[in-house]
Amino acid sequence: DCDLVSTGWRTVMNAIQGYVGTLGYFHGISAEELAYIGEMSVMRDYGANETIFLEGDAADGIWIVESGHVKIYKLNPDGGEHILHLRGPGNSFNDIAAFDGGPNPANASALSADTRVWLIPRTVVHYVLSRNNQVALNVIDLLARRVRSLVGQIEDLALYGVIVRLARFLLKQAEDPRLSGPGVTRQAIAAHISTTPQTISTVLRSLEDSGAIRFDRQRIVILDEKILRTIAMQ
Repeated sequence: DCDLVSTGWRTVMNAIQGYVGTLGYFHGISAEELAYIGEMSVMRDYGANETIFLEGDAADGIWIVESGHVKIYKLNPDGGEHILHLRGPGNSFNDIAAFDGGPNPANASALSADTRVWLIPRTVVHYVLSRNNQVALNVIDLLARRVRSLVGQIEDLALYGVIVRLARFLLKQAEDPRLSGPGVTRQAIAAHISTTPQTISTVLRSLEDSGAIRFDRQRIVILDEKILRTIAMQ
């Protein structure tokens, strides 16, 4: 029994170390630091629509998705939801709050059933940052990329119509399979690009009529990427 527990624990540790090792933040860390992060990390499981954390609460640390999908979202005064980010296997979230020590800037919930995430406590993140200059440089680089991404998101919402925003999202989805899968429904896509599910259905029909895609209730298939990219650049 002890051997089984030991083997199971080693498997879990290898898993979290594998996920941490793929994060850009921790490129260049030593094996000892990687092992330390793995030992101090916490695994948590969530069901579909279960809350992971709330906006305004104290940030616990950096989260990594092992399986399933997570939405990072804000609520307007009327209770309407806008999804800021969709995170899939291997993605991290709530990074900024973990680094600056402030409260959670948004809410996070599981989109799909059997969502598993890992939490790297904030104290652990800060400890590694204080000891490894390469990690600090990685953080600067990746946070700068996040800012650029947010600027692009704001530009899309302010300057482009729904058909352009949806075309761009579908292209991103094709490039990054982590944006697809259970829980990434038309309702979730609508909340991400600031429109309604009804409008999404209408725009999907327009994209289908153009020859760019084919869709049904279960999936969206890109038939002609060139046409879709032309629409995305309008």
